Amino acid sequence: MPEAVTETAVAAPTLAAADPAAGRQGRRYAAILAACQALYTAAMSVDLTLTGLVGFVLAADKGNATLPFSLITVASAVTTIFASLLIQRLGQRIGFAIGAAAGTLGGLISVWAIFEKHFALFCVGTACVGVFQAFARYYRLAAADVVPLEDKPRAISIVLTGGVIAAVLGPALAAGSKDWLAPVTFAGSYLVVALLSGVSLLLLLGFLRNLPVHAAMAPGVAGTAGVSAGAGQAPARPLGEIMRQPIYIASLANNLIGFMVMMFVMTATPIGAVACGHSIGDGARIIEWHLVGMYAPSFFSGHLVKRWGVVPVLLAGIAMCAACGVLALMSTSLPYFYAALLCLGVGWNFMFVGGTTLLTMSYRPAERGRAQAANEFITFAGTAASSLFAGQLLARFGWAMINQAIFPLLAVAAVTTVWYAFDARRRTPDVASA
Repeated sequence: MPEAVTETAVAAPTLAAADPAAGRQGRRYAAILAACQALYTAAMSVDLTLTGLVGFVLAADKGNATLPFSLITVASAVTTIFASLLIQRLGQRIGFAIGAAAGTLGGLISVWAIFEKHFALFCVGTACVGVFQAFARYYRLAAADVVPLEDKPRAISIVLTGGVIAAVLGPALAAGSKDWLAPVTFAGSYLVVALLSGVSLLLLLGFLRNLPVHAAMAPGVAGTAGVSAGAGQAPARPLGEIMRQPIYIASLANNLIGFMVMMFVMTATPIGAVACGHSIGDGARIIEWHLVGMYAPSFFSGHLVKRWGVVPVLLAGIAMCAACGVLALMSTSLPYFYAALLCLGVGWNFMFVGGTTLLTMSYRPAERGRAQAANEFITFAGTAASSLFAGQLLARFGWAMINQAIFPLLAVAAVTTVWYAFDARRRTPDVASA
């Protein structure tokens, strides 16, 4: 009977209570990762703001100017799977420290490359920063894994709040530090990347402690709910079996499509705004509001998941992203650009927090590394493809087509979410009577 109660609580529309002490310990852990998320986001903002320009200055063939920027994404995608397995094998503390060390090294190599005017060396530096990005993407998952079921959405939100201020301050840091090592322009900005990554490294080594994994599993996921790593967990299943679960499919669809739609529109927005008669400064301010929309809801989106349930928050996020497309198609005036990109940011946050919550409920402790790695790799590959494809679609068909193209993708996310909801409700009575 106790097991039946536990499983039914997992399936309920709102999440049930568990061990308060474990929840407090997990929230402290999440707060440390939130600080690391802030440092990572600020470092990446600096790198992403200036890398294309520095590449143009250093490249002998100006056609290769965007190669250092592309290597950030490529290195992240290649490293994503290995990062997950390494974190699982060595523990969160050492695994994340390796990623922060790569960011520190990448910043220092970039400084050296700018002083030496060496393009290939600069590419090595940006690739190292890409490795840092691959590890940092697991911060939210690590925070969710070490808390009981009802605290998972809040832990994910706590980590993402670290990006709120950093996402806005990062570009300002890039501009303000470019002459720190004058007369060599931009070297100071990449020193900032090294310093931010280095502070993250010290924070991880000094304050983060490995905690046991709480594998809170949803209905239809064979295994025991709420067990910790090493506490009699069931053996790992094949990856294909894990990925065929409705809960995993809904998680992947929301993570992947949320990122694809967000990158698809965000990448095209500055160019689209200028093409619609607005200034470059207007385009930059639109993106700033979008970043606020992406990260500010993290202060309450976890609470909404806990209060309303995962499915309503996911559907609300999908609706907000659809509202972005509707607003963008209604008018190209500046207020509509602001409103559309703000809705897109909030919608992405809801889909990302909800999708990540489902992901952490879809696997056993022994399956964690492979299940997370597959989700992150597919999401990262889709995000990269959407950002590249957005430019081509904008150039050939215009701003309206960019926004029309997001609706079929969002429909897929909605269908998989509803499918999971019906599957969970169908399985709940069977679990309760077990």
